Amino acid sequence: MSKVSYYTTEGLKKLREELNKLKDIERPKASQAIAEARDKGDLSENAEYDAAKEAQGMLEMKISKMEDTLANARVIDESQLDTSKVLALSIVKIKNQTNGIEMTYTLVAESEADLASGKISVNSLFSCFTFFVNGVYIIIS
Repeated sequence: MSKVSYYTTEGLKKLREELNKLKDIERPKASQAIAEARDKGDLSENAEYDAAKEAQGMLEMKISKMEDTLANARVIDESQLDTSKVLALSIVKIKNQTNGIEMTYTLVAESEADLASGKISVNSLFSCFTFFVNGVYIIIS
């Protein structure tokens, strides 16, 4: 049984686009690579054919995982979030007690995490740290 994953509308859209790219572009490329390798002769000693089949298997596994993730994905309704708790889509501030530098992050689903754009996973190690929310330090464990 797969676990439910929560996404922003933007994150779910990106996941669907990536899945469509894999199915519509990468899958035909993998099939073409197998066909080209098959045309080169004896399959029992054709490393290129074996590599193409393995790449296709990896691609199909990735597609399957993404389909499973999408089947269990739920969009987070921001209007229904409890702002008294630190949850997905909460904006948190982390303050370095040594140098006083304060960083602001948005907690998102693991697949949407992007540290460069200020998005960290609700499952990350950061979620075990102390957060400063609405003027109050909150320890999450």
